Amino acid sequence: MARISTTSSSSSGMLPWLGLALIILIADQFTKVLILGYYKLGDSTYVAPFFNIVRAHNTGAAFSFLADASGWQRWLFTGIAVAATIFILWMLRSHHAQKLFSFSLALILGGAVGNLVDRLLHGYVVDFLQFHWRNAYFPAFNIADSAICVGAACLIIDELFRVKKSR
Repeated sequence: MARISTTSSSSSGMLPWLGLALIILIADQFTKVLILGYYKLGDSTYVAPFFNIVRAHNTGAAFSFLADASGWQRWLFTGIAVAATIFILWMLRSHHAQKLFSFSLALILGGAVGNLVDRLLHGYVVDFLQFHWRNAYFPAFNIADSAICVGAACLIIDELFRVKKSR
């Protein structure tokens, strides 16, 4: 009698999610290569009354947290990204059949790896999307950051559905 290997079915079940993470990673890195190639640090292009394309470097985390530290933060955030990547891969392998949960994790994975690549290659994350209103400017961000935020929002929605379903 043939046995079905749960390891191979778990691995193949996570392939679509890894594909989505790869698409996010490629889109993120492609846009960053364009920004690095066509913009100098601080250059900005007006797109709309509320939006600019700008080249910014973030040595910190979200909202430039710890950006002014002496350089140790690069390795802290690199370590956090590596740990998150390993954890997300483990979660995807275990829960690949849960669509919204896995979708969320794939977005976060693609974004985390995109910013990890920047930290390893440049020592900073390349940001270029800048929203503003009147004289108030939201910190610049990138495709990876967007994917992480959407993934986090979807995780919250998934958990709300799971809690509602369990009642």
